[in-house]
Amino acid sequence: MSPGSVKAPVIAVVGPSGVGKDSLMEALLERIPGLVRQRRIITRAPELGGEDYDAVTEDRFAALCVAPGFALHWEAHGLRYAIPRDIDELRNRASGVLVNLSRKVLLEAEAAFGTLVILSVTATPEVLAERLMTRGREDRAEIERRLARAATPMPAGLSQVIEIDNSGQLEEAVQAAETALMPWLQPERV
Repeated sequence: MSPGSVKAPVIAVVGPSGVGKDSLMEALLERIPGLVRQRRIITRAPELGGEDYDAVTEDRFAALCVAPGFALHWEAHGLRYAIPRDIDELRNRASGVLVNLSRKVLLEAEAAFGTLVILSVTATPEVLAERLMTRGREDRAEIERRLARAATPMPAGLSQVIEIDNSGQLEEAVQAAETALMPWLQPERV
């Protein structure tokens, strides 16, 4: 198999709400040539903002599940999320593909994608609480639920997990993630 035919790794960015996954991903995309991001499909109204995603109705989501239009899908926080099958096209031309995933689908993702590198982004409970309150998307009860879920452990049996602490300056977390990812990227596409 020639080097160009090897698929780039899927880099799953996971962590609790408010930990800074999107900020970390944006910074990595700016710094690492050839790195791309796979947009998620979500049953959330487009005007609610947050990450850059493709909004679909419940009916459309269900139809894509049957099609099958997804490489991976799951439910969380009362919404349905998916990674489209076209992620393979990105993997053929990128040095790596970043995707925001839920911890509960990591074993399934590893089976689906083969080369899966997991960036587990963490922060102290105090930092998480402050960030969630600042963004203003959740009420106090939802913030408490999200903080309680933040302590959920990673599934056992995962091959490659890199922990990144994002409690401090974003630049520190970005540098740590960039250094840890370099051995996994497709060098001829960087």
